[in-house]
Amino acid sequence: MKLVVLGANGATGRLVVSMAVAAGHSVTAIARRPKEFPFFDRELQVAEVDVRDAEAVDWVVAGHDAVVSVIGVPPTRRPVTVYSESAGNIVNSMTTHGMRRLVCVSSAGLDRAARSTCTLSRREAHRRLFQARMLGVHRDMGRMESIVRSSALDWTIVRPGRLWGAGRTDYRTSPHALPGARTSRGDLADLLLRQTAQDGPAGTTVYVSSGDRC
Repeated sequence: MKLVVLGANGATGRLVVSMAVAAGHSVTAIARRPKEFPFFDRELQVAEVDVRDAEAVDWVVAGHDAVVSVIGVPPTRRPVTVYSESAGNIVNSMTTHGMRRLVCVSSAGLDRAARSTCTLSRREAHRRLFQARMLGVHRDMGRMESIVRSSALDWTIVRPGRLWGAGRTDYRTSPHALPGARTSRGDLADLLLRQTAQDGPAGTTVYVSSGDRC
């Protein structure tokens, strides 16, 4: 396949790109700082595109088979718009060019049932602080999900738990929230690539857990 990976220079994005290239796919990696991208391959192109720029997104998406969005921003209580703005641009461009397959990363934190149930006071305090810092991010992720769900694309939204490391495990997936779950970035990247290539049902939300709780 010919894939576009947005947010490719992030910790998860780099793993998605490397796995996709290793699997024989042709990849266009979108990064804010392409000069910092860590590797090269004849099947890889790295482009500098502002995902909030509709014309730039349309230019880079055209001619590909599928889009993988792993866009991310640091935790903040400030208003965030990059998820929803980029989603609108991606959906519009894919619709214009007759493309169908979109896989994007959201967060299990949008679902109350998925939030950690740790009882130790120290962990509970840390969890509450982290959730407060993620408020702006989660609000815009929710807007992103609404945009994607209302589209006519063959979309899959992947909701990982709290991310850690780059290792691989015998991870599990579920259509329902997995309370207290954490997710390896390596597992998330593997699932994103599998979801992009599969011919199964689209229009689904998938939770992924590496089995490590709290």
